[in-house]
Order: sequence, then C-alpha cells, then structure tokens
Amino acid sequence: MTISQQSRRQFLQGMAAAGAAGMLLPTTNRALGYESPNERPVFATIGLRNQGWGITNKSFKFADFAALADVDENVLGENVEKAEKAQKKKPDAYKDYRKVLDRKDIDAVMIATPDHWHTKISVEAMYAGKDVYCEKPLTLTIDEGKLIEKVVKETGRVFQVGTMQRTESGQRFLQAVALVKNGRIGTVKKVTCGIGGMVGSPEIPAVAVPQGLDWDFWLGPTAEVPYRALPEMRQGYGGGVPLYSNCHYSFRNWHEYSGGKLTDWGAHHVDIACWALGATETGPSRIAPLEYTLPVEYKDGYPVVNNQYNTATKFKIQVDMPNDVEMIITSEGDNGILFEGTEGRFFVNRGKITGTPVEDLKENPLPEGAIEEVYGGPVSENHTANFIEAMHSRKQPISDVWSHNRMLEICHLSNIAMRLGRELKWDPAKREVIGDDQANTFLARDSRKGFEINM
Repeated sequence: MTISQQSRRQFLQGMAAAGAAGMLLPTTNRALGYESPNERPVFATIGLRNQGWGITNKSFKFADFAALADVDENVLGENVEKAEKAQKKKPDAYKDYRKVLDRKDIDAVMIATPDHWHTKISVEAMYAGKDVYCEKPLTLTIDEGKLIEKVVKETGRVFQVGTMQRTESGQRFLQAVALVKNGRIGTVKKVTCGIGGMVGSPEIPAVAVPQGLDWDFWLGPTAEVPYRALPEMRQGYGGGVPLYSNCHYSFRNWHEYSGGKLTDWGAHHVDIACWALGATETGPSRIAPLEYTLPVEYKDGYPVVNNQYNTATKFKIQVDMPNDVEMIITSEGDNGILFEGTEGRFFVNRGKITGTPVEDLKENPLPEGAIEEVYGGPVSENHTANFIEAMHSRKQPISDVWSHNRMLEICHLSNIAMRLGRELKWDPAKREVIGDDQANTFLARDSRKGFEINM
C-alpha cells in the first residue's frame, strides 16, 4: 500500500463513521476555502465534446459549474445550454481557458480537451491554485508525466486522472484486482489487455475551417498545419463531425495529438493490469512489437505523409513486467483483460467478469472488506465523488498521477517501439530507454512558439 492510499483509507474510514453524505450537501453557491465540510465546490470544465460533457453531467450532483470553456463556439454554446438546464443556473462561457484559471471563485477544473493540451492546462491550473480532474490519457509524452508529477508535489494540488474503471463499472475491475491480490489464480504468469484496433483513412484534403472553430487555438502546442476533413459524417458516439479529419474525435488517430488505441483504451486496461500486478511504482524491462500494422509509411519514427491517419491499426505488443509476468497488449479478441496464473484464469471488462475463480466466489467469497482494501476505503459513488472527497481530505484520489504515468509509460513505449520498428529496453528507475538515443528523443516534444507551458 502506498502512503497516499493509507492516508486516504484512514480519512475515508473516519468519514464513513461520521456520516460521509453530509460532506456533499450544499449550503452555499460557491466554495469558501473548505472551512466547512458541507460546502459544494465550484468547478469549471475545459473541453466539452463527448467525454467533457460526460464528466460534467455526472458531477452536477456534487459541484456547481461556474464556467465552461471550448475553442469551438458551437460545442461551447450547446453545452452551456445543457448545463443551465441541468443545474438551473447558466455557467459563464469562454473560448480561452486562461480566463477560467484567472477566476478566484473556481476551486477545480475538469479537463477533457484532446490529449496534446492536457499537460499545459493541467500545470497552469495547478499554479493558479486549482485542483484538477484530467481525462486519460494524461499525457502525450513520458516527460510530460514527469512534469505533472513535479508540479503536483510542488503545489500540493489534488489531481484525479479520469481512469474511472478504478471506481465505476459495477466494481468489476476492483473485484478483478482483489481476486489477484487474494491469490485466487495463484502466481500471475500472464495478463492480456485486449484494447481493439484503429482504422486507417483515405487521403484527407485540406479544407476550410468550420465556422466557429478556432483552429489555431485547437492546435495549440502542436505544429501549425491545415485543417483536414472529408464530407462523410461520423455516426453514433462522437457523431456530428466529419468521420475523417484531423480534429474532433479523430484526433485519436494522429500521433501529433494522441496515441491511437494504445493510449485511448490502453490507458484503461493496462492501468487495471498494472494495479493488480502491484506494478504501480515501477515499469517494464522490455517492450517488443511482435506484430503491428501502421497505416502509412514511416521513416526514422515519423510518418512520411501528413494527410492520412498514422497511428497503428493492428498490433500485438509483448511487455516484460516485474516478477517474470508477461503482458500482451493486442488489438485482437474481446475488449478486456485476461489474467492467467498458476491456479486459474479469469476475464474482466466493463460488462462482465467470468471464469472459474469468479464462479468459485459463490462457495468461497473474498474476505470481508477485500474490495475496500483494494480501493483504500469505502468505494465512492463515482469518480467525481472520489475526487471531491480527496479535495476535502487534501489526499490524492484513487487515480493518482504517479500510478497513471507508470502504466501510461508502457503505452507510450509501445507506440515508440512500433514507430521505430524494434524492441526497446527500459530502465524503470531512470525512466529512460537503455542504449537507444533515438528512442529517447521520443520521450519529449517541443511546444509551438506562443504555446509553451507558463511556469
């Protein structure tokens, strides 16, 4: 157990004894420095499409939203209307997130921008005295993770990463971790993370920027490039935008802004796998791309064309973890995690947890309090509630930046290995690639002039 988990457990146990519900009851329209445990915190959300609205919507029960920010005025306007309807009070609307950070009445920000903006906004928010809830994947590079850790420690801000599987999904993932930690499959030998694949794209032409979108601000720290899109529209989740573009939703398919499935779904399932293995404070020794398909040609780790999706579409990555555990990250098979040990195996995803060790729970249940032991105290109502509990206690929440960055390093390194076409040896103590200067150049990226992080 880490120090932060132990401290959090002691706080939550005491809170449960005193009646935790009272901590979230509203007595005022804005927070007043948390002098009373009954105050509702004041939040703002930065980045509002899809997950941005999702985390905002599930937080109205616990917090008042004073402001929303987005570089697309259409997205901003739509979500301001929805927020006003939900909380019976209209939040202020901003295109520039810095106006949110300037406000002294805002206690915390929820960040759900594309990945390439996460670190800059998070760091500046902490220096502005805000606690932070930031969506996964937290960073675009490994060095960004180190910077966020430094600033969390320096400022003492509470920082929750949006890996909500640690709290939600019917506690299936908590049960999975508890099964492993209670020896129900013996010694773990292998864990397979099925995270699905991506698709490639046709050539995507440069076209006029949609009305209402500040494209330069959307690009932010990344290189200045034209807006690209094809006419066909995306349907279903994330719909209402071009199916093929280098912007809304499809940013996940470009290494310039994200890391494909490795950081999209990998940030969820690799996280749970590392948690169960007890590898939240260390890392792998080797990352080997066994099979993979990149949708465009690469040279020296960079795509040679700029008008097509460039993240891996199919892959099978072998990761050598501590204690001789083999981790496989694959685009094939069911989405979820398969744990295999010397005495059994089981599978878990957001909809189910199956296998003989699970069936055996009917006759041989986990010890009383096993789930709480994993979580570090009573399981919060949702991931936002956990964040607010941490804001009151001033302890780090369940999805802390340190454990998140450790597992996300595996995802980032997997992408680097595929881009360079070779296995990498990793030093988890120094957090650098061993004997490969070229690979180490991918651990950081320069920010575009005018969009550097304000320290």
